[in-house]
Amino acid sequence: MTWSVADGLELPAYFTKVERLTSAGETSCRVLGHGRQRDRGRIKTSSVSVERKNTFLPWNGPPGANKPKLEVLKYFSHDWRALQQAVERECLASSTHSAEVPELLVTPILTSGESDNRVNLVFFSDGYTQAEYDKFITDSTKLAWDIAGNTTFATVRPLLNIFAAFAPSNESGIGMGDEQKDTVFGLYRRGTELRGVYYGKPTVARAACDAVALTVGCDYPILLGNDARYGGLGGEFTVVTASQLNGPLVLRHELGHSIIEVGEEYDGGYAYEGVSSAPDISSPDTFKWNHWLSAPPVRAERAFVSLMDYAWTMLNRTTAWATTFESSGTYNSHVVIFSLSGIPDASHLRVMLDGNDLGWAPREAIGQDRWHYRLRNDEPLAAGTHEVKFELLEPGVDGDVETGQGAQLCSVEIIEYGNSAEFNQTVGHVSAYPTSVAHALGRSSFSITNETTYRPTNEGCLMRLVTTEGLCSICIEGLWHSLLRRVDLIESTVVAMPSGSDPLTIDIRLLKLAQLRQQDQDHLAAANHEAYIISWTRDGISLDEFVNKTSISIPPKDASGLYLVHVEFKTDEVRSDPKKLLTASRAVLVNIS
Repeated sequence: MTWSVADGLELPAYFTKVERLTSAGETSCRVLGHGRQRDRGRIKTSSVSVERKNTFLPWNGPPGANKPKLEVLKYFSHDWRALQQAVERECLASSTHSAEVPELLVTPILTSGESDNRVNLVFFSDGYTQAEYDKFITDSTKLAWDIAGNTTFATVRPLLNIFAAFAPSNESGIGMGDEQKDTVFGLYRRGTELRGVYYGKPTVARAACDAVALTVGCDYPILLGNDARYGGLGGEFTVVTASQLNGPLVLRHELGHSIIEVGEEYDGGYAYEGVSSAPDISSPDTFKWNHWLSAPPVRAERAFVSLMDYAWTMLNRTTAWATTFESSGTYNSHVVIFSLSGIPDASHLRVMLDGNDLGWAPREAIGQDRWHYRLRNDEPLAAGTHEVKFELLEPGVDGDVETGQGAQLCSVEIIEYGNSAEFNQTVGHVSAYPTSVAHALGRSSFSITNETTYRPTNEGCLMRLVTTEGLCSICIEGLWHSLLRRVDLIESTVVAMPSGSDPLTIDIRLLKLAQLRQQDQDHLAAANHEAYIISWTRDGISLDEFVNKTSISIPPKDASGLYLVHVEFKTDEVRSDPKKLLTASRAVLVNIS
């Protein structure tokens, strides 16, 4: 008696990781490493696929100059020779590079299964001294459960493992003003602004992730900075801080970039790409969410960005900060959007539009941290010039340009909206909402152009509005697709051959989704109408008595044959699956002689 099992899936692909620098029309690169990884649906049998991640490159060039671009490219193929030929074309004079691996203590935070069939997220400590080990575990655990326990990643939690990897830093905290502290990965802020947090030691971070990958896996490294205020970065490494209020928000947003591979949805950016971005709505090749439209056919919602200013200015009581903008007077309502830090009380600041107090109040318990505010007004703006002003009122909170402490205006934006027939503001409504593109002029300045891309919802996605808990339906679908490229719905296949009167049994063990979800996630399966659809055949003939069963039992006399099981996962969160990522299959050949 013999039996064998064959996957219905592609084997893990080979990959080679390459760092490429493009500057002044010249390109150079180096090979960072090789390995194997499952990558379902992306690769044809002999083709080479590439995944691109931008990585941070310090630059202080003049306004208007072309900024050098640093990317990490990950080439995939089932054909090793084809893979190496593609890399050689990219890197004619390639060299490998490695760094000393810090000693790491790895702790599981949230695990759902074996690492080789999960997407593994790993928090790496930066700016935590040996004495702050417990704080790092507390901070990373809070962040892990904030994302996996809420609406953002809750439904895909059975596909994830999350770990914490600790290496002590010699100094506590992260750097500021382009200066790094003596920390493991060299996290720092470029100025006093509460926005990007950058890494100074990418080779050390890569080496750390590669080391952890050998034991528990490291698909998405997260560099966690020991800093209590807003900041983060996406790309090759997700960077986040331990800010109590902003840490989870920034982490969700940056993981959206890293895992789903989508760009921004807010106005004034320049990286608009992925499943939630469309340069126009006229072509099915560029407009990607027809199957999610709330009211087809697609239309462009009418809105206009009248003002966009990343001020990044310290406020003081001597001179109020003010700027003007023009309105055409043809819109029916507007919103004033701004972000502030260092202003913990409403008595400290007055925000005015055309001399009228807008009644701003800070987010509860925000303290010195940054927060984003949206003050909506259902009245139209008159045609002509308008002024928005930020006036600091009380002593003791003036901003300090040296330390970055105190009152700071980070950004201000005015958006005008058409009437209800022109602009649908219903929460969750899916349409084509315009997003204004910015072109960088230098390190801190840019210009809004008349170039427009489109996003699926108004303010229903954390990729646009970081204070929103959830992703839009289009990004959630993209999240499932991205994760299931690396995860197999069928965990294992167990075969028990017949013996005497005992039957042949074949059991498949599936990811704990749909009807198999754990008790604390039952409500998610019901809310999204999840189901596993399972079919079995023997020698091409359907075994109808085993429909939607994870186990079959066959009498010994009928046991020989080729058994095929096909599994499909259904959920309301995925409406389109062209690459069949929500399916899996196995073949079991049984020979009774």
